[in-house]
Amino acid sequence: MRHLIDKIQAVAQSGHEDVVAIRRHLHMHPELSFQEVGTAQFISDRLTQWGIPHTGGWAGHGIVAVLEGSGPGPTVALRADIDALPITEGNKVDYRSKNHGVMHACGHDAHSASLLGALHILWKLRSEWKGTIRAIFQPAEEKHPGGASLLIAEGVLENPRPTHIFGQHVLPTMAAGKVGFREGVCMASADELYLTVEGKGGHGAMPHLTRDPIAITATLISALQQIISRNVNPISPSVLTFGKIWSDGGATNVIPTRVHLEGTFRALDEAWREEAHHLLTNACEGITKGMGATCHLDIRKGYPTLISDVETTRMARGWAQDYLGENAVEELDIRMGAEDFAFYSQVMPACFYRLGTGNTAMGITSGLHTPTFDIDESSLEIGSGLMAWIAISQLAQESSR
Repeated sequence: MRHLIDKIQAVAQSGHEDVVAIRRHLHMHPELSFQEVGTAQFISDRLTQWGIPHTGGWAGHGIVAVLEGSGPGPTVALRADIDALPITEGNKVDYRSKNHGVMHACGHDAHSASLLGALHILWKLRSEWKGTIRAIFQPAEEKHPGGASLLIAEGVLENPRPTHIFGQHVLPTMAAGKVGFREGVCMASADELYLTVEGKGGHGAMPHLTRDPIAITATLISALQQIISRNVNPISPSVLTFGKIWSDGGATNVIPTRVHLEGTFRALDEAWREEAHHLLTNACEGITKGMGATCHLDIRKGYPTLISDVETTRMARGWAQDYLGENAVEELDIRMGAEDFAFYSQVMPACFYRLGTGNTAMGITSGLHTPTFDIDESSLEIGSGLMAWIAISQLAQESSR
């Protein structure tokens, strides 16, 4: 085992500058969800250069590479997302985004670079392992319905079906050099809420002649928070947030007719998630009707709960400790953020782990989805090497069963 880890680490070290260059190219040329044309072409060109077979056009611009080892064996899948966010970059670095208003502020450039680096390691050391690696460069993680759901529907997990799938995500609050794992439920489901309250507008000095949708909405927001907090099991975290509210018209002395809200609902339990949808709908209809108005609530079901399979994650944590040492592997907390990797975790044993990318001394401390997000690029050497090692270890584990 140690000799193979040494080989992987040596190849990861020698290829580190190339992986950094890949990440910087992707960072400079970010593309939004379902628009990843140039990103997909860049990934395809690099795979072609290495002679790794792959196909394109998955869910629009996804790339799936298939790498064979030295002999037949099981199949393991690795996944990276490739899309960026509608954020204007604030970093003053040479590799800052060239696409104004678009930025890799969630680390997908690092994810794709790490997976390409892992494939290069696996390709260089293919005589050392048996089986098949299915590498998924997935589009549209940041936008509903999520590229993962579309890829699964298109058969990305078939012919042959992988036994397991692994995903790696950067974590700026964890120092570079460390990785983190959590068994079981680790991230929340995420549903989008679109609510319209319709009353009767009129003069602001004559509210008795109106059905004020602003006042009704204020009551509704408070009531919906209680609907959630008084019905969910207190030991099961759940979040309801309205992040946007506006009216059609209105002024200091004008009561509008309609108020619109947009928000998100998060849960860690799929049964409660479904129950909450019904509770929210019934409460909206009942409260607004009782106050003389009407409403329409559109709940757009998004990503499910992300579950890191207990056995798979436990083994992956052990392999990470072998690769990095026990002190470099940490236990993660539950996060109420969402990830469409959850779709994979709902249909097969999956492990979603975190790659530390922060560096306080270098000033790399900004959070995900912020204009100044960046990574300590030394983490990419671990990102590539560990992913390759986990894949090889899982293939060996399945072959021994």
